[in-house]
Amino acid sequence: MSRKAYEEAKRWAWDFVRRAGIPLREEEREGLEVVELGLEELETTGLQILSLAATEWLGAKLLILRPRQFFPQHRHPPSFVDGYPGKTELLRGHYGEAWLYVPGEPTAHPCVSPPVHRRPHCTVWHEIPLLPGDQCILLPNTWHWFQAGVSGAVLWSISSRVTDAADQFSDPQVVRWTNIVED
Repeated sequence: MSRKAYEEAKRWAWDFVRRAGIPLREEEREGLEVVELGLEELETTGLQILSLAATEWLGAKLLILRPRQFFPQHRHPPSFVDGYPGKTELLRGHYGEAWLYVPGEPTAHPCVSPPVHRRPHCTVWHEIPLLPGDQCILLPNTWHWFQAGVSGAVLWSISSRVTDAADQFSDPQVVRWTNIVED
């Protein structure tokens, strides 16, 4: 991803989360991350994250999704190095609309649909709305994916230890960290 595109994505995310009515301090802008996943299709696949806290015991983030933006199926596995059971995560809708998909009875008519070329890597189809005030707790190692509706979305992610680098994706093309190429 080019530096110019990365900086534009950060500007968009900052403006969008501010429009969502979340009071933020200017210095928190530095916590913004653009998660492009090495796919070069940020408009449709990926997300923007604003980290508010990351300690050994707690993570608090805002997940910022563009309209219809899809975040691929993944899970938060255990760590066999230190016996950590994996991240437990609460996702809560704050602004806009998004839908979370987890194991369970597949939803007959899902509200959103992943990009066609990413759909084969989505194996869980039980739909949970993440509209403002809706929330779901994901236990460690649970496959899940989510997607925003037509207006985009801001979701709270409150979790035990932040372990993003260890996330496992079902799509082998996904790379968790964004590679920025200077213009």
